[in-house]
Amino acid sequence: MQYNKLSTQRILSIDALRGITILVMIFVNELAGAKDIPAWMKHMHKDDDAMSFVDVVFPAFLFIVGMSIPFAINSRLAKGDSFLQLQKHILFRTLGLLVLGVFMVNAEGGYNQQAMGISIDLWGLLFLISVVLIWKVYYTKNKILVGILKAVGVITLIALAYIYTDDKGGPITPRWWGILGLIGWAYLYSCIFYQLFRGNKYALIGMIALCAAWYAVGKIPGISGSGWHWISAQSGNASHTSIVLCGVVVSLLFFDETKPVTIKSRFIQALLFVILLFAAGYFLRPYYKISKIYATPTWCLYSAGFCTILFAFLYWLTDIKKIQRWTAFFKPAASNPLLTYIIPDFIYYLVGFLGITLFPESLDHGWIGILWSAFFAVAVMGIVILLNKMKLRLKL
Repeated sequence: MQYNKLSTQRILSIDALRGITILVMIFVNELAGAKDIPAWMKHMHKDDDAMSFVDVVFPAFLFIVGMSIPFAINSRLAKGDSFLQLQKHILFRTLGLLVLGVFMVNAEGGYNQQAMGISIDLWGLLFLISVVLIWKVYYTKNKILVGILKAVGVITLIALAYIYTDDKGGPITPRWWGILGLIGWAYLYSCIFYQLFRGNKYALIGMIALCAAWYAVGKIPGISGSGWHWISAQSGNASHTSIVLCGVVVSLLFFDETKPVTIKSRFIQALLFVILLFAAGYFLRPYYKISKIYATPTWCLYSAGFCTILFAFLYWLTDIKKIQRWTAFFKPAASNPLLTYIIPDFIYYLVGFLGITLFPESLDHGWIGILWSAFFAVAVMGIVILLNKMKLRLKL
């Protein structure tokens, strides 16, 4: 039994938001190493009590994950998945995100290439090839071949984990979960809440408040050093989960057809939700400064409010006014986000392995660096378009 009455068709405005977020993510990641660029094009310092558009990219990912959850869960239930089958799917997807996050984090630094026996660039290339083998959508009916290819990918991942050695001689570990791992935890908790309250948006708004309260309790002096330290340890996951839940709520506000609601009413409800988010953020700001690094409730609430406004505009533009031609550029990345996410890393590992340079460091500053980063982001999107035509698609 489905929790909400939702469309089974892909929502163009959600795809547009996902595609735009991916493009901006690639742009700001490439731009991160550039020098002499405006402060508003960088992450704000953790103690600045401020945020730039760069600090909203990760929340936008979380928000979109949340928007997709009601559609994904209801779709699987409509296809006849049992309760256990659904939980298995959610857990395996979470596990996949955690594994990807841990491998990516350990490849970023703190490794001992000499002890590993291979360069980190080769290690990274083999890791990404394994990712493709495991999570590729295979269009062949030859199940034996598919099983062999997936097994090769899994065995390679295990071998890479085995040979990995950090700079202290230790094994591969989750120093932190990485962006994908953090998304994985927030996705898991949000799926639990969505099912627990059977898609009731008002109960889910209550869970958003609970996540903020969890963070607040975790920051009480003495908690982290007491027997309740696990509350502090989960404060970041609670914050990220609140953003995912905001995405869930926005999907329900715009697309739940369990009861007849006019388009105007949906926009009014979304506006009230934005006001609620900004008001809560304003109220909490004297106690918790805006900080992406600290994952404060104010950062979460403001980010979710901005994402809601952006989505409402895209929904009005593409799904109501039917101005859609511009979205064609974003569709391939939106429908293949995991592949798009790993392409920049594949490029970095490949050029490192080959010993070549994509862009001279002497030019990596100011507007030249900004233009290069924009070109790189568009080029990656173009590569995705080409790979989609070659039917290379990844799915967790």
